[in-house]
Amino acid sequence: MTSSIKLGNLTVGPNNPCFIIAEAGVNHNGDINLAHKLVDEAFKTRANAIKFQSFKASELVSTTATKAEYQITTTGANESQFEMLKKLELSLENMEQLKKHCEQLGIMFLCTPYDYESVSALEKLDVRAFKIASADIVHVPLLRQIAATKTPLILSTGMSDLEEVWEAVTLLNTSGAKGNFALLHCTSEYPASITESNLKAILTLIEQFDCPIGFSDHTPETIASQLAVALGACIIEKHFTLDRSFRGPDHQASLDINGFQKLVALIRETEEALGDGTKSPTAGADLNKQVMQRSLVANSDIRKGDKIVEHLITVKRPGTGLSPKLYDAVIGLTSTRDIHKGEVLTHDSLNWN
Repeated sequence: MTSSIKLGNLTVGPNNPCFIIAEAGVNHNGDINLAHKLVDEAFKTRANAIKFQSFKASELVSTTATKAEYQITTTGANESQFEMLKKLELSLENMEQLKKHCEQLGIMFLCTPYDYESVSALEKLDVRAFKIASADIVHVPLLRQIAATKTPLILSTGMSDLEEVWEAVTLLNTSGAKGNFALLHCTSEYPASITESNLKAILTLIEQFDCPIGFSDHTPETIASQLAVALGACIIEKHFTLDRSFRGPDHQASLDINGFQKLVALIRETEEALGDGTKSPTAGADLNKQVMQRSLVANSDIRKGDKIVEHLITVKRPGTGLSPKLYDAVIGLTSTRDIHKGEVLTHDSLNWN
């Protein structure tokens, strides 16, 4: 059975509400004021958490590294990946400010650390959970350091096959994070095509790993997240921006404020639609049952004491009398009173002795 984890005062796992993360990432464009605005707006969407990224470009990328194709498309080819990321840095002091802002509003602050210093600083801030990016699933020292903090962690798997996920999980289990992490299925494209979402991989992860499984959704719409929840995803992460027309690497693969509000509402509707799994009619169906199901009905006048034979009864609406499933049982019984043609048979109209 898939286990659950605690993120703050929330239980995340099967049979609990889906934990929804507004991935602010670097959509603040390096501006702390925009970052605070993202917190304000994410809170209004009723997301459970907002997530930022903590990194130093000098520790993350070499000065000669080229941009990914999607980064060139969204930010141009006139600067290196280092130059782009340098503009998107927020300081560790900024992270502390953002966490306090989140606490004041009542939305959880999460962060993805990309370097050892960020892990240590976020641990001191008592961050409720670490998020590890798909690209760092093979970063053994970073995984080991985060696992050793004993802080819950969420690991994306968008660049890995099942064998590589198992390697990372084994490392987490032996480094202090056993029973304290979740995995996210993901397609690491920006934006990702709905046709490449491979949502059935969520079922594979649920089957393979004893931990909450979620989905980091990089598609432009909401349907993939809804389907993921229907398949059992306990966490949904989706990029969030104030304006999809802003210049920056991730804005075009993000939902704006209205889009994210819609996402949260649709996920909650999906959860309601899934129900609790008990197979039983609803109260409304019970009312319709009386009108639309059928009963055993007298096909002609039946006198008191007559033996019930097949030609004396038929099956018609409404469903307020004896159920047709008792058809065989009533054959051969006798009537306790006169029953008029068209009258439904009731339990007390027949002698059951």
